[in-house]
Amino acid sequence: MTGIIVAIAQQKGGAGKTTFTAHLAAAWVRARHRVALVDADPQGSLTAWGALRAAESGRWPAIPVESASGWRADTVAGRLAAAHDLVLIDTPPHGEIDTRSVVRAATLVVVPVQPTPLDVWATRPTLTLAAAEGRPALVVFNRVPPRATLNAAMREAIQAEGARLATASLGSRVAFAAAFGEGATAVETAPGSRAAAEAIAVAKEVLAAVRAAQRKG
Repeated sequence: MTGIIVAIAQQKGGAGKTTFTAHLAAAWVRARHRVALVDADPQGSLTAWGALRAAESGRWPAIPVESASGWRADTVAGRLAAAHDLVLIDTPPHGEIDTRSVVRAATLVVVPVQPTPLDVWATRPTLTLAAAEGRPALVVFNRVPPRATLNAAMREAIQAEGARLATASLGSRVAFAAAFGEGATAVETAPGSRAAAEAIAVAKEVLAAVRAAQRKG
């Protein structure tokens, strides 16, 4: 059976998209899914993370990462999907043309966004692109600051865009970045932490959205 392709898309830079992608993947691996990653972001941060992880192959579960330019990413993901349950593509920011083919190949588009007015406004092109390609999108709040006074207003703003917003979210936590810098995730380095619990909750909700999209598809 061919695996499922999920696009992690956000045309605004600085949304924490790559760290989000790695944690989503690790949470799915923890749930015994076979997961592969495609790094289509020219910055190559996910590829660098994968290299660090591979160097610690006896320490962390294997998660293959392949680098591919935006226009090749869907082809590479399709190949990986033949041997994996789930393939995540970390798409490039500011690259509508390259992102379009990835979105078209995906079952679900996941849009991480920080809960600020600027970030919510900047999410509109990504949601418009997903809609134009007929792909369901799920917005997930990322880097949510503690005691954020804007959260409720930003939820209303996302929903006013007609987008589906996940109930689960990732907080602004040092554990996420610290683990990423070691080629790991907070799911692995701090399994009993709040950060790990958040990543696992997001992964479960995203997977449920993927299954729902499959049924409708």
